[in-house]
Amino acid sequence: MADWPLFRSDDRLLLILLALVVGICSGLAALALNRSLTALLTWLAPYRGELWAFVLPGIGAVLASLFLNQMVNDGAGHGVPEVVHAVSRQGGKMRFRSSFSRLVSSCLTIGSGGSAGPEAPVVVSGSAIGSNIAQLFALNDRQQITLVGCGAAGAIAAIFNAPISGLVFAVEVILGEWSSLNIIPIAIAAVAGTEISRTLQGNQIVFEHRIFDIQLPDYFASAGLAICAAIASVLLTRLLYATHHLAGKTVSPKWLRAGVGGCLVGLIGLWLPVVLGEGYHAIDEMIAGEFTAGLVIVGAAVLAKILATALTLGSGGSGGIFAPSLVIGSLVGLVYHRILVMFWPSVDWVEEGCFALLGMAGLISGMLQAPLTGIFLIVEITGGYDVILPLIIVSTISTTICHSLEPASFYMKELVERGQLLRPGTDARVLSDMQVREMIETDCAVVPPQMHLRDFIEVVKSSRRNFFPVVDPLDQRFLGLVRLDDIRPYLFDPLLYDAVVVGQIMDSQVQVAGPEDDLNEVLQHMDVGRLFSMPVVSGERFLGMISKATLLDRYRRELMVQTHWR
Repeated sequence: MADWPLFRSDDRLLLILLALVVGICSGLAALALNRSLTALLTWLAPYRGELWAFVLPGIGAVLASLFLNQMVNDGAGHGVPEVVHAVSRQGGKMRFRSSFSRLVSSCLTIGSGGSAGPEAPVVVSGSAIGSNIAQLFALNDRQQITLVGCGAAGAIAAIFNAPISGLVFAVEVILGEWSSLNIIPIAIAAVAGTEISRTLQGNQIVFEHRIFDIQLPDYFASAGLAICAAIASVLLTRLLYATHHLAGKTVSPKWLRAGVGGCLVGLIGLWLPVVLGEGYHAIDEMIAGEFTAGLVIVGAAVLAKILATALTLGSGGSGGIFAPSLVIGSLVGLVYHRILVMFWPSVDWVEEGCFALLGMAGLISGMLQAPLTGIFLIVEITGGYDVILPLIIVSTISTTICHSLEPASFYMKELVERGQLLRPGTDARVLSDMQVREMIETDCAVVPPQMHLRDFIEVVKSSRRNFFPVVDPLDQRFLGLVRLDDIRPYLFDPLLYDAVVVGQIMDSQVQVAGPEDDLNEVLQHMDVGRLFSMPVVSGERFLGMISKATLLDRYRRELMVQTHWR
């Protein structure tokens, strides 16, 4: 199909058609998870009031861990970093089993009461669907990455009934690149996913919206809420990673760690049921101003939800952070509003539901460090276009503060620590697709250490290079390097021509590169040493030279490949 004349003339048409298919499949995957969660939550609802019900999240976490780690061998966690890693380092290649594995495991985790969200699993599923469709049609890496973004956009758009949010999330978080060539197919996938959701379950926004009368004091108060949301975001991020590292140091099997974490979440849920599951029902109550719990209880719920989310995901449960972030953000907004009313009762503040809505935007923007995603997501899932200005204030301030405290977002933190986050078009991304062994220059004039200066001068006369590797003729060991500047003191004294050998004037302390070395590190060594060429040595055997001129030429060609369709 990719070789048809119509598509050879304009491969963007092929991408648009495949984006439509990916969007439909992603929408179906999101719908399947949504309905499975509803069924499981309904089935377990009669047992929630029992004293033994605290084990339900533990049982779900155990089953999810066994399924992921033993049956499909796909690893636990929320999965979005794996999607970004596939885009950054693997040309968008993802395994087929990822298209369904996270759906099953997250359904078990969340449906049993685990504090996680269904959004990340459907992003993984949609992205894997896009990747495998691209592989089926033998598309190149650039096109494959675009279809991965289409899958992520279609999934988010379908599960939230929010096409713009799906588009913005895919471009801002997954791809990290605003390109006109990407946006069209991704937008089509987002619309397709949304339409599948609307056709099969109705055109409904996730949360019911109320009209809020926002006044000038509320705008100023939004800045303070952004600070609170940023603090909560950083606390959640750090506690998630601390729990993950702590759980990883235990000797117990993964399924047991997940089960213990789930049971602890269940115990917290006996005291504060709002921490269990995705928690969307609580958000509805808060936006509508019907959440009757007192200030102390709401404040405790913020900390409890953060802890429950860390225990669920950090111990090995499967799910995402979207839903927990929305719940935590709305709780933070509620606490903040009630404190404002307590200390400044004479001010005519907007209803607390508005601050709950703004708090959600602050948490999402802070956790993802993606302000546009936070703004458009809250606008679309609530229909709250009238609060767009305070949404912008909260989202931008929260993102800025979080970035200053945590240079990488929750999704990117681990990838950055491992040096695996390479965004398209960046220097590191271009260099990552180039290898030292591809740029080895073998047309070097190699000389033995026993060669007299007279003979060496004849070699220099016939060479166009300023560097001459010195190699042992018996075993090809690299011994050193003679630079043209090194022989200048001897050139004007003919008496030395037969008295001096190359081994006496060579530099044996030369910085060398290996054929498997990271090209970015090699370039850094060349910059620090102000070198224009470096010998490439495998073991002790000389292979050739690498030069900045060759590197720059290959860099330019690679950049053209990565920034064009073909």
